Amino acid sequence: MSINFRSPKRLLPGAGLAASAFIISQSAAFAHVTLATGEARTGSYYKAVFQVPHGCDGTATQTIRIQIPEGVIGVKPMPKAGWTLSITRGAYTKSYQSHGKAVTEGPKEIVWSGGSLSDDNYDEFMFTSFLAGDFRPGQTISFPTVQQCAKGEVRWEQIASDGQDPHSLKSPAPTLRIVADTTMVAQAQMDHSKMDHAQMGGAAQTGTDIFRTGDLVVASPWTRATPGGAKIAGGYLKITNNGKSPDRLAGAATASADCVEIHEMSMTDGVMKMRQLTDGLIIKPGETVELKPGGFHMMFMDIKQQLKQGDTLKATLTFEKAGKLDVSFNVNAIGASGAGAPAHKHH
Repeated sequence: MSINFRSPKRLLPGAGLAASAFIISQSAAFAHVTLATGEARTGSYYKAVFQVPHGCDGTATQTIRIQIPEGVIGVKPMPKAGWTLSITRGAYTKSYQSHGKAVTEGPKEIVWSGGSLSDDNYDEFMFTSFLAGDFRPGQTISFPTVQQCAKGEVRWEQIASDGQDPHSLKSPAPTLRIVADTTMVAQAQMDHSKMDHAQMGGAAQTGTDIFRTGDLVVASPWTRATPGGAKIAGGYLKITNNGKSPDRLAGAATASADCVEIHEMSMTDGVMKMRQLTDGLIIKPGETVELKPGGFHMMFMDIKQQLKQGDTLKATLTFEKAGKLDVSFNVNAIGASGAGAPAHKHH
């Protein structure tokens, strides 16, 4: 992996040395599995975004295993298309309060497996959580992570001792620093948001597009931007049946992918499983069915080119009674959890 930095023609005195040091430190940091937002406050919700910049000795990443430290509770990982998500639960060393209730156990390890992230590509693995532990400002929380590849693995588990520079470690664990000033957290999140905008090329897309056919209303079709080389993407939307009889989403097609399948994800014994709905999806009279991450969704298989934020993916839905309906899926950022803000409408 190479990172190119364009140097300005003129530098202020001493700036050349500073710029060189910055490039070296940034390159070293980017080589590790790291957290996109590295600071948070105790007693706050925290979205952990683990950045995976490369494979193992040139081979593709196939499994990411993340240990959840004590005091990080309410962990809910985001499923990834093409990956199997499993959660190992266990008892906490003490009881924590969440929404007025005592919580004594929860996720202790999260594993995404069965995927293939090329050494040439970058991707993110994420979960939401609540920092309920007795963490103090200045304290560092470590998330030991194992990256398993087609050949070999890297164990990002080393934890710096007091006063030790984490960059001196060969395989440092991703870390989160506890801060007292929430302004620092807001700034870090804003910087990450700007990075997403720059990398993905544009603003978030609409969540209010409306399409109609017969008694059916299809709202807010969206998908996520994909890393280069990815061959699978998820499709999400809402379908409302205003009629007096059930209808069925029988299938879909797009010129942007070889085929489109309708899937359902469910949690069984702590393992997230996905199955294809070969008979389609029933929409009962007066019912709204939402296709969303972690539930019913579409799978665009063998996509023909990278999906970039700000683009649209045109597709045709086929319903048993209402017939065919042309829709446009807005492409939001990698890791987006919803349809986003308005952009344009179709009726």
